[in-house]
Amino acid sequence: MNFHIISLFPTAFDSYLNESIIARAIKDKKIKVNFYNPRDFSDDKWKRVDQKPYSGGPGMVIQALPTVKAIEKALTKIKKNKKAKAKIIFFSPGGKQFTTDYAKKTTKKYSDIIFICGRYEGIDARIKKIFKMEDISVGPFVLTGGELPAMIVLDCISRQIEGVLGNFDSLEESRVSSHDVYTRPEVFKYKGKNYRVPKVLLSGNHKKIEDWKTKKR
Repeated sequence: MNFHIISLFPTAFDSYLNESIIARAIKDKKIKVNFYNPRDFSDDKWKRVDQKPYSGGPGMVIQALPTVKAIEKALTKIKKNKKAKAKIIFFSPGGKQFTTDYAKKTTKKYSDIIFICGRYEGIDARIKKIFKMEDISVGPFVLTGGELPAMIVLDCISRQIEGVLGNFDSLEESRVSSHDVYTRPEVFKYKGKNYRVPKVLLSGNHKKIEDWKTKKR
């Protein structure tokens, strides 16, 4: 899976992409992440890409043309592989709710995903008339930009790719698992009180354990 991220702040991804499972997935070439900064495609002397919104109001809007050129650059890179199939995702609080099921279907259908990360008051909506894209929301709240949603969606989609988790059975959503998990020691004491692992998990009775997990889930 190849991810193409359109963002004014690509360094915001550095710490997340360079740690743990995602970093290993990149190193093992299970996924690849490319960045395209609209500032690099601006004709402005100072590489400015934002302007005041029409109709007035607070804040600034990212201009369409630098964003369009960044998307074109990503699509040109993708089209070098004739078998590639791309999807463009535009992050918006009013978009379709992102789910694990959406991630699974996307992984099976596409080889490349372009994320468009808005900032400020958003991006000039005319880009949607040029490219076919889907508005996606990661939850019923508003963030300062699309970078965090992009990390969330990248992480969730990457988990669906075989080899990323090492053991594919680690996918909690594809097996019976509980939101409550325990590890050694069997008992620990804190402020004079003993805290124990539920007895059923120590019973060795797989049927009872599965029933317990199902109930907890």
